[in-house]
Amino acid sequence: MDQLEEAQKYTGKIGNVCKKLSSPSNYKLECPETDCEKGWALLKFGGKYYQKAKAAFEKALEVEPDNPEFNIGYAITVYRLDDSDREGSVKSFSLGPLRKAVTLNPDNSYIKVFLALKLQDVHAEAEGEKYIEEILDQISSQPYVLRYAAKFYRRKNSWNKALELLKKALEVTPTSSFLHHQMGLCYRAQMIQIKKATHNRPKGKDKLKVDELISSAIFHFKAAMERDSMFAFAYTDLANMYAEGGQYSNAEDIFRKALRLENITDDHKHQIHYHYGRFQEFHRKSENTAIHHYLEALKVKDRSPLRTKLTSALKKLSTKRLCHNALDVQSLSALGFVYKLEGEKRQAAEYYEKAQKIDPENAEFLTALCELRLSI
Repeated sequence: MDQLEEAQKYTGKIGNVCKKLSSPSNYKLECPETDCEKGWALLKFGGKYYQKAKAAFEKALEVEPDNPEFNIGYAITVYRLDDSDREGSVKSFSLGPLRKAVTLNPDNSYIKVFLALKLQDVHAEAEGEKYIEEILDQISSQPYVLRYAAKFYRRKNSWNKALELLKKALEVTPTSSFLHHQMGLCYRAQMIQIKKATHNRPKGKDKLKVDELISSAIFHFKAAMERDSMFAFAYTDLANMYAEGGQYSNAEDIFRKALRLENITDDHKHQIHYHYGRFQEFHRKSENTAIHHYLEALKVKDRSPLRTKLTSALKKLSTKRLCHNALDVQSLSALGFVYKLEGEKRQAAEYYEKAQKIDPENAEFLTALCELRLSI
């Protein structure tokens, strides 16, 4: 009984302390520094936790709106949310928070580089480059900052400058999959530029340079994949570069490995199916397989920047095949799926009805038809 009374005394004291510190709970101490730490911790867990991280930083900022660290955390979180939302136009919600964070942290190169990239996103590249130049004058070997400065120059098509910065960063962190991937993207962009300039028919020195750039891109995409076995974009970029160099069996092997990846996001699955579909359509000339993977891409994620490309490719391929064979059930059902996705319910129903007549036991066709008939 004495111990119970003693415990109640201590509980009362804790409640009084919390009340004095304006905590909404009598027994829970609210602290903006704790909310900030929570925000950083959530940010490290990836995209699924960005909204929760944002809420934690917002809570900290309610108490101290001009705290430099809280503003950095909030700005970076909103920047990542902008970047993770790939649907529709470029998002710029982070521009204001990034400007405020830079004002409160004028010597922080890390936050400046994100502001520069966001300015580039909103077509204020000249202003963004001023920040990049400031950063490069201040630092010599901060690989995390260098890699984003390189990204700025890569997107500006200043590939040699980007490669110079990436090589400098790679000297400090030679095992970075991100740096290798960015280098591969630079070599690929240079290759594409030459091919466009020669109307996809490079000859002589141009052909030699294209082959050299393909080899360099393959080397770095492969290095990125080997250093991070879950780096989905490294797989698709490597496979596509093998295809570009005519190494189709290597491309097939990498695509199959990508398709077997587990615990990856729907966005990554969506991208893998899309690129494998293109490989099958344009390099393997396998229209059946291409249609299958285009459909899988849309089933995984039907709203994305690739949606128009996917629906257009499916319509074109399926219509062409139906001209040769009006009973091609795969093409009929593919068109039904696309028109249903686009809200053209009557057209979708017509194609599913034709497909269902050919394959009356197909559960997918029956389900789609029932849904369409009930909604028309």
